[in-house]
Amino acid sequence: MKTLLAWSSGKDSAWALHRLRQQDIPVAALLTTINEGADRVAMHGVRRRLLEAQAESAGLPLWVVRLPWPCTNQDYELRMAEACQKAVAEGFDAMAFGDLYLRDVREYRERQLAGTGLQPVFPLWELPTASLAREMIAAGLRARLSCVDSKALDASFAGREFDLALLDNLPATVDPCGENGEFHTFAYDGPMFRSPMRVESGEVRDVDGFVYADLLPCPESSH
Repeated sequence: MKTLLAWSSGKDSAWALHRLRQQDIPVAALLTTINEGADRVAMHGVRRRLLEAQAESAGLPLWVVRLPWPCTNQDYELRMAEACQKAVAEGFDAMAFGDLYLRDVREYRERQLAGTGLQPVFPLWELPTASLAREMIAAGLRARLSCVDSKALDASFAGREFDLALLDNLPATVDPCGENGEFHTFAYDGPMFRSPMRVESGEVRDVDGFVYADLLPCPESSH
């Protein structure tokens, strides 16, 4: 089942890649939406250069869907439909997502893929997020918080490592995997990558209540 993986640059999509490979489901490309104005991963705020380094380290081609800013739902759906048509034309059978438990999100994706020829796949669906977060860390997945919703989590968490200390510090109201949008991450090492990406934290900015830590490639990094 030739699979296209929706790739956010974060830990959940990285772990989805790992799980799919463990299940011998061939992932043949990564699909990422980019904010056209900022040239960064939509929502996560990750620089395109780091996104490309991830794809290289994962050993997979990267498909970029460029989204206008501001982006209407109609804009998003039109450009994603074009990507789906391309996938079908290139022999893909399925599109995988790293969603964990939000039923409305899953149903939306299923509706959007209905009739396209692509089967939706959810390799992490309903895995308990408290144990899942610890399983990721124990397996060597390394990530930084690239974006924090300051309405749900203190701005000081932006840029922090996704590690056991962070999990211990999260308020009880915050999902350990940030599934409700409390935070987004950038995965830079783990069993899904051939080599780690070296990153450092740059400027921290508040954009309408979303606090972004600008992650930068370290100068000594080969990526």
